[in-house]
Amino acid sequence: MKKEFYIKNRKRVFDKIKDNSILILFAGNAPKKTGDEEYPFTPNRNFYYLTGIDEQAHVLLLSKFNGENKEYLFIKDIDEIMEKWNGKTIRKEEAREICGIEEVKYLSELDKFIDKLVLNKEELNIYLDLEEKNSSYDYLNKIKDRYYNISIKNAYKIIAELRLVKTEEEINRIRKAIEITIEGVENLMKNTKAGMKEYELEAYFDFVCKKRGVKDLAFKTIAATGKNATILHYVDNNTELKENDLILFDLGAQYKYYNADISRTFPVSGKFTKRQKEVYNAVLRVNEKIISEMKPGVKFLDINKLARDLIAEECIKLGLIKNKEDVSKYYYHSIGHSLGMDTHDVELEGRNVTFEEGMVYTVEPGIYIEEEGIGIRIEDDVLITKDGNEVLTKNMIKSVEQIEEFMSK
Repeated sequence: MKKEFYIKNRKRVFDKIKDNSILILFAGNAPKKTGDEEYPFTPNRNFYYLTGIDEQAHVLLLSKFNGENKEYLFIKDIDEIMEKWNGKTIRKEEAREICGIEEVKYLSELDKFIDKLVLNKEELNIYLDLEEKNSSYDYLNKIKDRYYNISIKNAYKIIAELRLVKTEEEINRIRKAIEITIEGVENLMKNTKAGMKEYELEAYFDFVCKKRGVKDLAFKTIAATGKNATILHYVDNNTELKENDLILFDLGAQYKYYNADISRTFPVSGKFTKRQKEVYNAVLRVNEKIISEMKPGVKFLDINKLARDLIAEECIKLGLIKNKEDVSKYYYHSIGHSLGMDTHDVELEGRNVTFEEGMVYTVEPGIYIEEEGIGIRIEDDVLITKDGNEVLTKNMIKSVEQIEEFMSK
């Protein structure tokens, strides 16, 4: 992204916060693994959304007093000895070029800087990202007894509302992540054989991602064969593939911190049995119907209810239930979620979202029949457009005929 993207995002945040306020966002730090080893670092997405900087420990501070907006970035102090071990950290001029903030200071100056802002005010709002346990909570514990004149506000909802609607640049990154994911799925489909372990097949997806420069996946891949596919978040991926089983893959590449999220279910043998085909086509009908209903002005909660009703009807046709109320035995999740810098991207409270142009949502109906060893989920990524929607994953095969033809080559 160009720095104008981050400048615009910060301007939109300023428009949402109250006067007489400061907003503080933390890049975060890689958690400790063991010994001197750390888990890989990934930036707090709200910090990244407003700065474009993906190094740990830095801090963004926005101040708004008497209608005047000011921006500050606090970066790590230079430690030339540590840089011999870990590489150079970002310099002030580099940070200015990435995020467009002119006032760049060092972290060692942060506490005194905030003291001056707070102690000169009778009352002050401090906005922190309080979505989950992160660096903001550590800071909250630090300041709640330090300052008497502050009111803590949660910045998460403000930024979440902005992140729900994607720009063309963001959508293009999601498109790229999807393109890589599709290539990876096709690679593992081509190499599916009975007798393999789930993790062996998964490796064909990982290879494509590495080859295409993907540094991190959207989430831990689900590779679930047979009965394993009836477990929503199965990640052991260590079971042997059987000739007559289906295998469900739920996976996604991440491209420059934007994610794909696709689920496809296909037969290990390359051919569906009659029963597998019946269940698969039932899920596919719901997938296609829900996508056709997605457009501006439609509420997510209405779509979610419609999906549940449709799956219930399909379960009745399949002889699984007699009453719609019993559908939760075979379908036990929502129809989808927002997609973006997080796989389960920002959501508003209660998922009370009305679709707008620029939103990206997944559509992922499923039917899970443990007693038959059949678990099927079909997931696509859908962009809400001005007049309807665009299926961003349209190039990923998903009909029975397409799958069987592709796997027979």
